[in-house]
Amino acid sequence: MKILSVKSLAMPDVKVVRYARFRDERGYFTELFRRSDFGGLPELSFLHGVQFSQFNESFSRANVIRGLHFQWNPYMGKLVRTSLGRMIDLVLDIRQDSPTYGRIVAYDMPARHTDDYGEWIWVPPGFAHGNVFTEPTQIVYLCSGEYSPGCEAGISPLTADLDWSACDPALKAIFDRAAAGPTMSDKDRNGLTLSAWGSDPRRENFVFGRC
Repeated sequence: MKILSVKSLAMPDVKVVRYARFRDERGYFTELFRRSDFGGLPELSFLHGVQFSQFNESFSRANVIRGLHFQWNPYMGKLVRTSLGRMIDLVLDIRQDSPTYGRIVAYDMPARHTDDYGEWIWVPPGFAHGNVFTEPTQIVYLCSGEYSPGCEAGISPLTADLDWSACDPALKAIFDRAAAGPTMSDKDRNGLTLSAWGSDPRRENFVFGRC
């Protein structure tokens, strides 16, 4: 797997891994994942020791908003990529005592077959994860924990008490247009507010420096 770059977003624990595609007149070939690289390369040290136990695929139509989801017992980190279409990934810091608690960022991840690279985004435990889609889109993601019913919760991406100050204004504008009439599950639409999460006893599962 040829790693081109690794960068942090506004929350330093959230990483974007860019990897090479090898193109010719036929199309391209790429390695999406190699265990030895993810467990051994110095630039991927944040993934050393992470064991992926579940591999998910999701398809969403245009104007769909999903999230913001998180899980404990076991914790679930997610390594996410767009395989078809355009995903704008949403990541919210829910760790008590974190300097970026309540801050949400967005990252634009279209899948263009003409690009010489692809990207993974790493959303570690301690962050709520969601997406907004501008066109029919398929995503895939590796999870570091298996789904655990009863040990999950969600914060509504529509709640007014999120801190969008670190978000690219252009991506926030795309989100706002979708949020004016989104296709969402009732569960996501009626998720917790940030203030409700801040007084929920389950918040103690996510403390800065301990998850």
